[in-house]
Amino acid sequence: MELKNNEMERLYAETFHRIEEGSVLKGRIIAVKQDGVIIDIGYKSDGFVPIEEFSPEEISGLQEGNTIEVYVESTRHVNGIINLSKKAATKIKAWDIIESALETGVPVEGIISGKTKGGLSVDILGVTAFLPGSQIDVKMVKDFDGLLNKRMMFKVLKLNNKRSNVIVSHRAILEEERQKKKVETLEKLKDGAVFNGFVKNITDYGVFVDLGGVDGLLHISDISWGRITHPSEFFAVGDDLDVIILKYDEEQKRVTLGYKQKKTDPWSTIDERYPVAKKIKGKVVSITEYGAFVELEEGLEGLVHISELDWLPKPKHPSKYLSIGETVEAVILKVDKNERRLSLSIKQLKPSPWELVAEKYKAGQKITGKVKSITDFGVFVGLPEGVDGLIHISDLSWTKHIKHPSEVIKKGQKVDAVVLSVETDKERIALGMKQLADDPWLNEIPARFKLGDEVKSKVLRLTDFGVFVEIEGEVEGLIYSSEVVKTEEPLKEGDMLLARIIKIDLEERKIGLSMKNLKAEAE
Repeated sequence: MELKNNEMERLYAETFHRIEEGSVLKGRIIAVKQDGVIIDIGYKSDGFVPIEEFSPEEISGLQEGNTIEVYVESTRHVNGIINLSKKAATKIKAWDIIESALETGVPVEGIISGKTKGGLSVDILGVTAFLPGSQIDVKMVKDFDGLLNKRMMFKVLKLNNKRSNVIVSHRAILEEERQKKKVETLEKLKDGAVFNGFVKNITDYGVFVDLGGVDGLLHISDISWGRITHPSEFFAVGDDLDVIILKYDEEQKRVTLGYKQKKTDPWSTIDERYPVAKKIKGKVVSITEYGAFVELEEGLEGLVHISELDWLPKPKHPSKYLSIGETVEAVILKVDKNERRLSLSIKQLKPSPWELVAEKYKAGQKITGKVKSITDFGVFVGLPEGVDGLIHISDLSWTKHIKHPSEVIKKGQKVDAVVLSVETDKERIALGMKQLADDPWLNEIPARFKLGDEVKSKVLRLTDFGVFVEIEGEVEGLIYSSEVVKTEEPLKEGDMLLARIIKIDLEERKIGLSMKNLKAEAE
């Protein structure tokens, strides 16, 4: 009887599967308890998985009869129950999948679970993998926070023997897709076609745009019709944009792109929109020594030359009149469509001071002004209207031979003068100082000086052709070289001497003198 019972136990035991510790097998849920789940694994004893190993979502889906994979932690049963683990089974399966993905190159799905130094953490079936920042995307990613909890596909790059330090890449998948797209993109490339892409890189000379596996160059000159200093003013790495294929060199595989060409060239219709004499408003965008550039609209600038800023003969630096960003009014002077040049004027919107001068000043009128500048040929006198009048060196004195105006006039000095002429078309007003008095050569000098008169003279300057002297402190005369008498001491400026008048030319306003004539008489 005892033998028969032992045999029955053996036969009963053989009806169950053999299980080993550390094995992964499938089991059927037979009960869901508050503290765990009872699993039938086809053994004489049921298994138990703690409820903590299930996520809230998994717990809600647990039902009797469902099949799940479990890991046998121990075959020793306590109170008729074997300890099982769902997490361990999942992890083992995950590692098998990861190893297979590394060998075959087949992508695996994962969820970005957190940020770490140099990249992101990825949850692949419960296994934590490392996603380097450089392997996230083909373009630079700045916002890691936006990727958290995102589900995507990854390629396994590296796995050590201890089943840790898994390194994955999403970029590798994108690059594979990019290669597939490249073939499609190359088939569609043609001049004039519009493509959507993203900014891959920015340089000083332009922007490289990824068109879908193919990179094209958007040169800085093709970004905007308007002024541009650097491409970064318009774009940032990663920006999406639509571009036009300007030229595709199939042999060199070079693609030239355009962005500004999506808009009409503002210069194409400039004649109709901005005729000469039209008043405009614009923004000052640049100031140079020779003028200021005013933007009328995007891609359309005009130059206000320094001479068109103010009616002053010598305008100040443009920065004294205008500042960058300021809105100004101007009038169009000239349009050159071919050269893409637009000439503007600000001063033309103001009354010309020469119009006021023509109304206010007439020949013979006396004026008072301050000396603005002195040149070799004359003196410029400032008038209240903002224009300068010229006193020519010949109009400084009736009787004195002046080598340079600075001999008798100083800068900043207030002077009286007479208006000689006003030429508004040439923007000139001629003034004279000697005209304040009557011309002494008409009456006074002929009455005072006669041929043969002996006069006291002061040496003014010595020349090769003679000696200039001042006669009686008022009138200049010339002792010709042939009429000079050599003395024991050579003549010098300031010396006083006697001379005889031998020539009076009223037309030329000249008096000739002789020292020899006087000496001959004395002998």
